[in-house]
Amino acid sequence: MTEGSDQETGKGRLSLRPTSRPEVGRTVDAGSVRQSFSHGRSKVVQVEVRRKRAPVPGPAAQGAPSPSSGAPAAARPATSGGRPPPGTRALTETELAARQKALAQQQREQARREQARREQEKISVLSAAEEARRKAEEEAKRKAEEEARAAAEEAERRAAEAARAAEEARLDAEAAAQAAEEARQSPAPSVATEATQKAEQPAGQPAGQPVGTLRLKPARAGEEDEESRPVRRAGATPARRMPQVPVAKKSAEDRRRGAKIDVQAAIEGEDERVRSLASVRRQRERERRQAELELLRSDQVKVVREVVLPESITVQELANRMATRAGDVIKTLMKLGVMATITQTLDADTAELVVQEFGHRVKRVSESDVELGLEGEADAEAELQPRPPVVTVMGHVDHGKTSLLDALRATDVAAGEAGGITQHIGAYQVTMPGGERITFIDTPGHEAFTALRARGASVTDIVVLVVAADDGVMPQTIEAIRHAQAAQAPIIVAINKMDKPGANPTRVRNELLQHGVVVESMGGETQDVEVSALKHTGLDKLNDAILVQAEILDLKVNPDRPAEGTIIESRLDRGRGPVATVLVQRGTLHQGDIVVAGAEWGRVRAMLDDRGRALAEAEPSMPVEILGLTGVPVAGEPLVAVENEARAREVAEFRQRKLREKTAASNGAARGTLEQMLARISAGEQKEVAVVVKADVQGSAEAIQATVAKLGTDEVKVRVLHAAVGQITESDIVLAQASDAVVVGFNVRATSQARELAAREGVDIRYYSIIYELADDIEKLVKGRMAPKERERFLGYAEIRKVFEITKVGKVAGCMVTDGLVRRGAGVRLLRDGVVIHTGELSQLKRFKDDVREVAKGYECGLAFAGWQDLREGDVVECFESEMVPA
Repeated sequence: MTEGSDQETGKGRLSLRPTSRPEVGRTVDAGSVRQSFSHGRSKVVQVEVRRKRAPVPGPAAQGAPSPSSGAPAAARPATSGGRPPPGTRALTETELAARQKALAQQQREQARREQARREQEKISVLSAAEEARRKAEEEAKRKAEEEARAAAEEAERRAAEAARAAEEARLDAEAAAQAAEEARQSPAPSVATEATQKAEQPAGQPAGQPVGTLRLKPARAGEEDEESRPVRRAGATPARRMPQVPVAKKSAEDRRRGAKIDVQAAIEGEDERVRSLASVRRQRERERRQAELELLRSDQVKVVREVVLPESITVQELANRMATRAGDVIKTLMKLGVMATITQTLDADTAELVVQEFGHRVKRVSESDVELGLEGEADAEAELQPRPPVVTVMGHVDHGKTSLLDALRATDVAAGEAGGITQHIGAYQVTMPGGERITFIDTPGHEAFTALRARGASVTDIVVLVVAADDGVMPQTIEAIRHAQAAQAPIIVAINKMDKPGANPTRVRNELLQHGVVVESMGGETQDVEVSALKHTGLDKLNDAILVQAEILDLKVNPDRPAEGTIIESRLDRGRGPVATVLVQRGTLHQGDIVVAGAEWGRVRAMLDDRGRALAEAEPSMPVEILGLTGVPVAGEPLVAVENEARAREVAEFRQRKLREKTAASNGAARGTLEQMLARISAGEQKEVAVVVKADVQGSAEAIQATVAKLGTDEVKVRVLHAAVGQITESDIVLAQASDAVVVGFNVRATSQARELAAREGVDIRYYSIIYELADDIEKLVKGRMAPKERERFLGYAEIRKVFEITKVGKVAGCMVTDGLVRRGAGVRLLRDGVVIHTGELSQLKRFKDDVREVAKGYECGLAFAGWQDLREGDVVECFESEMVPA
């Protein structure tokens, strides 16, 4: 394609300019540019240049409104003659109507938004006005207060200045008078002339200028010297003078608020940084408060308070109780040599010293004060009513205590006891034919249950001492007598087993005399009754003796008060939880009462009597089983009914905390002993048998723990790792496995998980129902841990008849065996005049020239001692062997 061809074919050229457009109003110029490429190639490119449209003046366009006028675009004439501009299309009536409708809608929407904006601005203006008014009121009030305070301070300052000026004037007057007096007395004319000149000096005349001297007046404001006026050139327009605006100097307050140094202030030397007005105001406020505080301290009378001090108290709490600043308390502590912070805890002694330093009274209290008032006040005599007696049956094992109670209750409890011996403490209430009620407490007679017998004697009114007529007084009988005497309880002797052929009640009475028990038949005050529990003989006489003794004691109590009692026995029941046997001693225990039993507390959910019947209330001297405690209480602890759960929880937490502290202290004391013991064990000096005890009731656990602890020796110690009530659980197995201990279950069994864990870990679990069998097995374990002992076995004597000297051997003793035999390799002792001078072994034993193993009595032999040559005729050789025997 070439340029000529392109021009010739201009009719078919593409263009953006419409063909119908007149040439006058076109705004686009078209042109072509040829582009050259490599290898002789070229290309023509059409170029269009857009120009700004210039309006063409015409007679029709001159009277038309300008495009910038407010007429709508649709209403303007398109071009002269009413035609639309070239290249545009005239709007139809429908489009024009739609456009006007949209424009009207837009205007309405804009008007609505403008109205909403104005309303919002109005609300904002009102809120701002209200806030501005409130702030203005506050600012006006604050300014009024500040102005009043400033006016008062200014008045005080002016009064002080006036007073100071008056004082200075007075001093000047006195000085002038004195000077005049001196001048009058002195004839010096110069001084008088000078004073006269000073006095005659005019008021406006400067000092040092003679009188009558003319002083030039300064130029008036606005006048200028001729030299200072600017010279105006000829033909020059006079400079327009700007009006002089007076510039006010910044006040000190403005400079303080600005907190900046400008050039003018630096030139004038006013660049000192001045404290802000707020800082000065705060300083004056602090001074005023300090003055008021000092005035108050000087005028007020010191208040002496009674400060209650517990066993430990923090510094902040101590300051609050003394109504003193904590900083003052810390300063006092520093004076006493104690460096403490505000949150540090002080002991009662240090806190008492601090309180005394401040001049207050001290009232020491203890944490145990939470237990004050639990037992209540003493009852009035008019409120007391008779109660049944509490009788404890005590005696030696197998003397018939439980059988006697069975006969009184018409039951058979003894048949259900393991081994035929009582191992639990039981409480029963029996109603006599006459309607009287007696509460019996059965105690074990085995020697391991000393604590149970002591517990039974401590809550009893009368002790029935059961002694078998065929056995007489036994060790536990003597112990029961001592418990009864310690409890100051009267004793009734029941001589049981009178149906046996070998019964001898007289021997029993005589044996009781040796222990301070004198029966009535022998002139004493102790009643004795001969009974037979098997044949049910003499039971009525025993009941009569108990009732007579109770009448003598005159037992009375107030039933209309909160209940108080003692835990006789406790256990953990699988279905009912913690169960405690309680003997109510004062008041009446109701179902639903909140009680505290030792370190445990709870609400009584149910009460059962000795026959398993549910009760709603328990009167004094009635034994009941209660359910609902949070844990198994320790047997022997008191039980008290309290008013609410908060008090019960507070007392129980205090007792638990004390119990933990006691346990931690005992463990800490035993820890050192345990470390020493482990050192001895590692050295082979000492061994131990560790035992984990689980029993059915608390009393049995205590008895087993006491029995096992007595089985230890100096070489092998018995240590009870844990003694509790309930089933053997996995935690017990883990404890035993960690300490290589034996798990002992007394009348309880292990859970299935505990059995599987014990079989997997190799932990020994042993079950018992009779306590002496348990003691025998533990004793065997102790003996098995003991090392075998070395024991000497005597062999014989030999007398030295002749001493021979043999080369390369040394001395050889020719001996005659006088007793037993002499054996080679055995130990020998050389005795001279009955004194052992050497202990060693035989190195050679010969008969004639042959080595023999042993030489019997009546034969001669030759003996050589290893490492010993001091042999003499007449010495005696003792021959023995050492053997190891089990301990």
